[in-house]
Order: sequence, then C-alpha cells, then structure tokens
Amino acid sequence: MNRPAAAARDATRAFLARAAHVRAPAKDESTDNVLLVVTELVANAIRHTVGPFALHLELLDGYIDVCVTDRNPQPPQPRTPGTDGSGGWGWFMIKQLATRIRINPVPGGGKTICAVLPW
Repeated sequence: MNRPAAAARDATRAFLARAAHVRAPAKDESTDNVLLVVTELVANAIRHTVGPFALHLELLDGYIDVCVTDRNPQPPQPRTPGTDGSGGWGWFMIKQLATRIRINPVPGGGKTICAVLPW
C-alpha cells in the first residue's frame, strides 16, 4: 500500500467528517467524489514528481477546495483514457467531477493544482 496516498485519504476522511458537521453535503456522493479527486491528485503527484507534496483542503460556501502542491512545474498532460489498463482516466475524472480547476505555479518550482467540488 502506498503510505502517503493512504495518509492523504485518511486525512481527507477526517476533514470531511468535520466539514459535514459544519455543512452537510448536498449529495450522497459528495464524500466519495472528494476522496476520488484527492486520490487521483495525490497519485499523480507521487507518480510524476520527485520530492514531497502537500494536500490542502478547505470548506467553502457549498464547495470543497482540494489543492495538491508538488515539485514538478509541468501541468498535467491529458491522455486519451485507455480501456486496456494503460491509464489516462484520472485527469478525465477530475475534470468531470470538479466545477473548477486551477493550476498555479509555485515560486522556486512546482505547481499547485486545485479542484473545486460541490459539497
């Protein structure tokens, strides 16, 4: 098991449990959607970068802002999703689930990808 990815999912579950006490999710699938986006962004940070990454979650008015910062300055390179197990589905799913995506450069190298999802 990938420990950093599991830790990110565990932290997200704890955050979402607290967020649900502040504002209940609008849809039953909101928690699963946020967890899926966190999993994909973290997996991409682990797979495509060298060095640490950071996860930041924020409860906004009716939304959850999921941000992952890594050391690779290159933006995601979308690929055609393959049905043969070759991948390409992660970025596609993130774009389908998020209402807005931001990619910001980080001074000194790297980037932050933020996906805003309905809550």
